[in-house]
Amino acid sequence: MSKTVLVTGASSGIGKATALYLAQNGYNVYGAARRMEMLQALQQYGVKPLALDVTKDESILACVAAIGKIDILVNSAGLGSYGALEDVPMSEAKNQLEINLFGVARLIQLALPQMREQHYGKIVNISSIGGKVGLPMGTWYHAGKFALEGLSDSLRNEVRQFGIDVIVIEPGGTKSEMIAIGARDMMRVSGHTVYKGLAASLDKMYSDMEKNAVEPIVIARLIKKGIEAKHPKTRYIGGAMAKPMLLLRKLLSDKMFDKMLMSQMK
Repeated sequence: MSKTVLVTGASSGIGKATALYLAQNGYNVYGAARRMEMLQALQQYGVKPLALDVTKDESILACVAAIGKIDILVNSAGLGSYGALEDVPMSEAKNQLEINLFGVARLIQLALPQMREQHYGKIVNISSIGGKVGLPMGTWYHAGKFALEGLSDSLRNEVRQFGIDVIVIEPGGTKSEMIAIGARDMMRVSGHTVYKGLAASLDKMYSDMEKNAVEPIVIARLIKKGIEAKHPKTRYIGGAMAKPMLLLRKLLSDKMFDKMLMSQMK
């Protein structure tokens, strides 16, 4: 019997690529997102569309109830909205954490009882190299991704006893609408404040990053590799600049890394 997978954020980017790729490889896939109109096109490839707003508990409950049994949960829904900490309204900061952290945690809570009962489950959390490296103007995005890394590490050792694996995916530059949306938000929030010079430099960097980004299918293949491994790695890294960036973060001191990072924004 094929495994049942819930992929959130399936309307675009990594979530869409993952839902399609797993469906094409024999999985029973539910693709969930807010934008139902963008999910309808996936039905012809065998993906079952479900409405899901991860900021609303009633939506999360309804989504999980509609599926019944989830063998594999891929938490791909995410938001990358940028701006200087001083400039970002707290309402926007809280919304970003609701999507990137608390929505993920709530879905895991609801999926775990059934996974424990069947003594099998795979929880895949889509983090980012931004869960290990913090860029200026991304304070709330990085706060959420750093927190997701810690949540995953703690959870892994809680649920291992029940035959459940927790896998973190750390993409580097990957083609998606998130880069453009994040850059646009950054210029809206901080493009006319005392941080406008830094915002302009980052805007150019994001534009260059988008040109070199890999296709989302690269990350979808990593996810499939992780969920099919008998003993999966705790983290899988892929995408533009991901491995060299994380290696430098490990080797350099904080100040040396800061200097290297900021030199790319001139």
